Amino acid sequence: MENSLKPAGFFLRYYWKPVLTCAVLLVLSAVVPLLKITAPAANLLRHVLAVCIISAISWLCIRLVTGLEDFILKKYNIATEDNLQARKMHTQLRVIKRIVIVVIIVVGFCAVLMTFERVRLLGTSLLASAGIVGIIIGFAAQHSLATLFAGLQIALTQPIRIDDVVIVENEWGRIEEITLTYVVVRIWDLRRLVLPITCFTEKSFQNWTRVSADILSTVFVYVDYTASVQVIREKFFEILDQSELWDGKVRGLQVTNTTERTMEVRALMSTADASKAWNLRCEVREKLIDFIQQRYPDSLPKVRGEILGGKTATR
Repeated sequence: MENSLKPAGFFLRYYWKPVLTCAVLLVLSAVVPLLKITAPAANLLRHVLAVCIISAISWLCIRLVTGLEDFILKKYNIATEDNLQARKMHTQLRVIKRIVIVVIIVVGFCAVLMTFERVRLLGTSLLASAGIVGIIIGFAAQHSLATLFAGLQIALTQPIRIDDVVIVENEWGRIEEITLTYVVVRIWDLRRLVLPITCFTEKSFQNWTRVSADILSTVFVYVDYTASVQVIREKFFEILDQSELWDGKVRGLQVTNTTERTMEVRALMSTADASKAWNLRCEVREKLIDFIQQRYPDSLPKVRGEILGGKTATR
């Protein structure tokens, strides 16, 4: 019973108002010839109804597109962890929906204009010079057309998707909205970075979730040469085993550099997404520092000095 009510609920939510409006207008249009009014008044009434019918049909088409988008996107939950396919669908449908709505509005507006006799006559007279007018409009709208095609390119090739993690303009954030002209990036501190869409087709940027959301992250710790790397490695593995943020795939700890005073120890770990990676890095860094402070304080970086001939030298 519940499933049988879903189509009805879907129809009532999206389509009943424009459908009812179109039906009423069509009935009124059919009734006009039966009214006992003068010819000019009848012509005016028919013209007003024609404009209203075109507007109502355009409204119905827009609601059809919106309802179809919502119906499809309900099958793709973007809140799950493995949401690559969902992000693809959300990105494509949102951009394509905006393009279709713009086309519907433009066609509807032109259809309304063509109901006026003077506009039809003007259009006929301009038809001969349409090539010149098209060239002039093309030059005037060159930047706007480039932006529009960039939005279409983003929808088809998808260098970015909804909820992608990116680094752009030296800021880390997630793609929150993609329109035909601009992209909104939600930065980690909840600011919104609004960029022209051509920024993602003409400039380089980092996309951390282009293929998958999982990511490798590192933590660097600097210790004295007296530190036991094996002990630090065992503690690092223990921290990961107890953490809910580690995905259990990759882990490793190595000495990646040395200076005259310290060793550089790099801890490598994997996580399911960038947010967990940031939190796990902070957790590992804090716990490793606390472990060295509490258990091996002598292994912290230090400056050594020795007395030679009454003089102090450091090394």
